[in-house]
Amino acid sequence: MPQQGLKKYEVAIQSLYQYIHAYTGMSGESFAKLSGYFSVRNFDRKTIVVRPGEIDQYFNFILKGVARKYVVAGKKEITLQLSTEGHFIHAELSFHTQTPSDCFVETIEPSVLLSITYDDLQKLYVEMPEINKLARLMIGEMYVKKSLRDLAHLRLTTRERFLQYVKRHPDMLQRVSQKYIASYLNIKPETFSRLKHLLKQK
Repeated sequence: MPQQGLKKYEVAIQSLYQYIHAYTGMSGESFAKLSGYFSVRNFDRKTIVVRPGEIDQYFNFILKGVARKYVVAGKKEITLQLSTEGHFIHAELSFHTQTPSDCFVETIEPSVLLSITYDDLQKLYVEMPEINKLARLMIGEMYVKKSLRDLAHLRLTTRERFLQYVKRHPDMLQRVSQKYIASYLNIKPETFSRLKHLLKQK
């Protein structure tokens, strides 16, 4: 991994190590070997990282910035994921099956991604068994999170979904357009605006 210019991202990289260590017990030495396969990619604001029809070749950890994943249905954009520093983002189905993507991955802010290619990851599965274990656990975690989100959309009221999101992600209202958050929460834009207004009055 290129070391030049990475010092300011040491906290984020350390959070990646802690995340992996918590799941696999990976040593610092093994993480150093793993990090050698990563590259740093810089993107301007509002840059399409992956578009439909392309095969996503990169698994990304966000060092800096905000990105979203979305699909287009008719004239409507439906946000599937919003991710910030210390989280992952990629077109999962495309990446794991190496087939054309059905979704967009786009930066919302100027962003720095720590990325590993599909081919390198396959190589590491053989060389480092803990990476294989990590991949299985991460896929399971993503499935659980998606299921919890789907259940929340069914069980929680619009207001409850809004308040839950704001409580968990208090900075996102300042960093992300409300239309993206409203879409992610499956809330009509006018309803989201009303709930946001009520929040300001508290």
